[in-house]
Amino acid sequence: MSGDEETQEQTIADDLVVTKYKMGAEIANRALKTVVAAAAAGVSVLSLCEKGDAFIVAETLKIFKREKEMKKGIAFPTCVSVNNCVCHCSPLKSDPDIVLKDGDLVKIDLGVHVDGFISNVAHSFVVGVTKDNPVTGRKADVIKAAHLCTEAALRLVKPGNQNTQVTEAWNKIAKSFKCSPIEGMLSHQLKQHVIDGEKTIIQNPTDQQKKDHEKAEFEVHEVYAVDVLISSGEGKAKDGGQRTTVYKRDPNKVYGLKMKASRTFFSEMERRFDTMPFTMRAFEDESKARLGVTECVKHELVQPFTVLQEKEGEFVAQFKFTVLLMANGPLRITSSLFEPELYKSEHKVEDPELQALLQSSTSRKAQKKKKKKASKTGPAMETEAAE
Repeated sequence: MSGDEETQEQTIADDLVVTKYKMGAEIANRALKTVVAAAAAGVSVLSLCEKGDAFIVAETLKIFKREKEMKKGIAFPTCVSVNNCVCHCSPLKSDPDIVLKDGDLVKIDLGVHVDGFISNVAHSFVVGVTKDNPVTGRKADVIKAAHLCTEAALRLVKPGNQNTQVTEAWNKIAKSFKCSPIEGMLSHQLKQHVIDGEKTIIQNPTDQQKKDHEKAEFEVHEVYAVDVLISSGEGKAKDGGQRTTVYKRDPNKVYGLKMKASRTFFSEMERRFDTMPFTMRAFEDESKARLGVTECVKHELVQPFTVLQEKEGEFVAQFKFTVLLMANGPLRITSSLFEPELYKSEHKVEDPELQALLQSSTSRKAQKKKKKKASKTGPAMETEAAE
């Protein structure tokens, strides 16, 4: 049976799968731009989350119209987490409103899927920043560190490399800026309908997490959502007591729900979202849905995405991109809108190895030229090109 399942798994070896990833990524990138453009002082976090989700739903409806059975839409609901809030902030209408103000460090995180093929993206920026008035101090440090961590990962997440190499690079880069990666956060391999695949990259692991976390090698035709979260503080994220609004079905758990409200909620969730994360905002009757989700969480039919917080007064930056490990080199399909001239840090990466890594080209044309040159000069050069 498992052999059959393996042969059925669709990967990016198939051109149509690559097309679906790219179509989802294009919508995710545009959704991110739309939310960022609307994020100004005086704007509510709720309105930004609603705007992102509405954009994804509308745009995914326009593609593969003839494929009536194909599921597509939100793969991760729009979350807007401010300053020391680490992630998963996607408030409901009944929650206290969070209003952006100039100087806020804002993280926008969202995902799109087409036929279960997921493209995730996240971006950080400071409200009201301009080229004439760039950000300095700890906000600049943390954004710069997070951005460079994604740049390092783009060069390290490739076939033959290990997940531990990425973890080590992130720790060193964060340290250069006197920052810390958020402890224990994971970047996941993506598969069709699976946002949390088994291969992962861990950030800033504790000694116990180092022992427990599985070493893994990146392989051709894998896909990863590389998620970087860097803090100006110690990097310890805790549940700050804010209501959880984002959940995901755990397909491995089965339980006979007792309450009618729970059964109604569960069947609607399965029909609409299957195994993708969703927000409670997506349900018409919010209070009934909240009642229904409680029993589902209690019996682990759904997993909560807790709203995490760093210490008050600290800042957390996040960048996330999706990368396809193609046979001819890694292909980043989603990317942030980072503008280096807006952030001035007094710190920089001093480590010569990391400097060389960050300065190396990620252009796939450059990689091809290297390979052509290698094939002319024989196998000795080939190994160098593959490194």
